[in-house]
Amino acid sequence: LRFSSPHIDMADFREVFAKAKHIAIITGAGVSAESGVPTFRGAGGFWRKWQAQELATPEAFARNPSRVWEFYHYRREVMLSKHPNPAHIAIAECEKRLSKQGRSVVVITQNIDELHRKAGTKHLLEIHGSLFKTRCTNCGNVAANYKSPICPALAGKGAPDPETEDATIPVEDLPQCEEEGCNGLLRPHVVWFGETLDPDILTAVEKELEICDLCLVVGTSSVVYPAAMFAPQVSARGVPVAEFNMEATPATNRFRFHFPGPCGTTLPPALARHETEIIS
Repeated sequence: LRFSSPHIDMADFREVFAKAKHIAIITGAGVSAESGVPTFRGAGGFWRKWQAQELATPEAFARNPSRVWEFYHYRREVMLSKHPNPAHIAIAECEKRLSKQGRSVVVITQNIDELHRKAGTKHLLEIHGSLFKTRCTNCGNVAANYKSPICPALAGKGAPDPETEDATIPVEDLPQCEEEGCNGLLRPHVVWFGETLDPDILTAVEKELEICDLCLVVGTSSVVYPAAMFAPQVSARGVPVAEFNMEATPATNRFRFHFPGPCGTTLPPALARHETEIIS
């Protein structure tokens, strides 16, 4: 092994983990793959005739809010039947256990599926928003929304197969704002292609990355910006970064550790209680 290549020494990682006081865990689609969450990216990633990047844009929503809402309604309904896998659970259990020792864990996720929240993660920064939040296009109010269906007109709609006709639901029957006297059209509170991330969330992320003394990158290809910059930035100030991913990524050789394989298999032993932990 060349010196520059990250090593797969779990014992070494476990020693670093045992001493870390502020752990930042950056997660992406790979952490949810084992829960059966479709990503709509890459080969076969179609809903009807479209890939996500053709529907998840402000332009697509302006042009055809009914079609975009069908797509998100479908995704919401799929997610309501999915469950956290061992990777989500290991992260949530680690946070709970370490908090009793005065240590902190923060999860910074690109995922919009809320599986971290379902698993019990408390300290969660969702940089791309959530499938289960809406934002009013009129008054800007953001609200949690777990209704199934999200509105009566979408009941039974959203089927993904290419033969399905668009439902062409009138705008006034699509999800509407419930703030006093508003009735504005709601949109999913997710960051679409071509949109910028919430500056308040980015500020919170920056603060966490400045204080972390160990960083895990789990199930993300490290190519989507700005998340791709988070771990290299931590690594650049000499903090150990451990990557848990199916394959090596463009950032792999900047990190101290790389553990290949499915996160649901590699992460639980990595985050399990270390024998030096004092459990009160």
